[in-house]
Amino acid sequence: MALTINTNISSLIAQRNLNNATNALNTSIERMSTGYTINHASDNAAGYSISKMWVTQLGSIDVASDNAATGADMLTTAEENYGLLTSHLQRIRDLTEQASNGTYGSSSLKAIHSEIVARLNEINRISANVEFNGIKLMDGTGVGTGGLNIQVGLYADSNSRINLSSSLFASANLTGLFTSMAGTQSPGTKTLSELLTGAKSGATVADLKADANQSIEAFAAVCSGLKYNSDGSMVLQQTEKYEPIQMLGFIDSALDDISGRVTKIGASQNRISSAVSSLDVQSQNITSSLSTLRDTDIAKESSNYIQAQILQQASATLLSTANQLPSVALNLI
Repeated sequence: MALTINTNISSLIAQRNLNNATNALNTSIERMSTGYTINHASDNAAGYSISKMWVTQLGSIDVASDNAATGADMLTTAEENYGLLTSHLQRIRDLTEQASNGTYGSSSLKAIHSEIVARLNEINRISANVEFNGIKLMDGTGVGTGGLNIQVGLYADSNSRINLSSSLFASANLTGLFTSMAGTQSPGTKTLSELLTGAKSGATVADLKADANQSIEAFAAVCSGLKYNSDGSMVLQQTEKYEPIQMLGFIDSALDDISGRVTKIGASQNRISSAVSSLDVQSQNITSSLSTLRDTDIAKESSNYIQAQILQQASATLLSTANQLPSVALNLI
């Protein structure tokens, strides 16, 4: 190679290698300081796109898990309040069976009547007030006919949702629990409407709600073996027509209704728990794949860093030497 002054090829070579070593050193520093091998699309175009998609999916999985947890909390709220209704109905049943014994006088039956009225009103109060995030769970108005959908997946299809039937949230007040009981429980017994009307004129099954004390009082009267006179006083029933024992079947039907709802709630909770477990598996696997694709192998990158550092130092030294080569021409002049 000719000895020239204007063009120093050796210096250009050293500069190029110094730039390459410096770029490699900066890349290693960036990867070790961020912990990622892919910091820009230019690092790995395909890998960058895939990693962004996985990050989006992980975010969606987190939201789906939160949705599932919220849905489970809502069902737990409903289940526990159904438990309260069950305890009140069971106590009413016990009192009704007690009143059927025939060994209690008027004053004792009136005491039973008072407790039953209080518990019936409490059933209506609970069913009207139970809500979750503004959704009424037990008054029959908070959930539409299509039920509620719990979003537990990443997509918009039905496989990403768990539907909670509207029957889980049907009215659980006295009207909702007893309105459908228009027929007789067994041959020879009276309908619930006949029992209520017999205990108090004008009382109907459809009016068994918080603002219809007349029907609630009639219900309690039948359960306690009493009836109302036209002047509002209570006297013993004509037991051959309106025995309290006839109410046990109706109360049992209401208890069965609540039990059926709670059973469905339990099944839905199991589905939600399964969905959460599936989401956890998805999250773990995607996170593992994302780590393999994107995370920096510090041991490997530290070796690259040392190599780039040595090359940078060597290139800088050689560049200094190469820059002095044109001065050799002075010896020939």
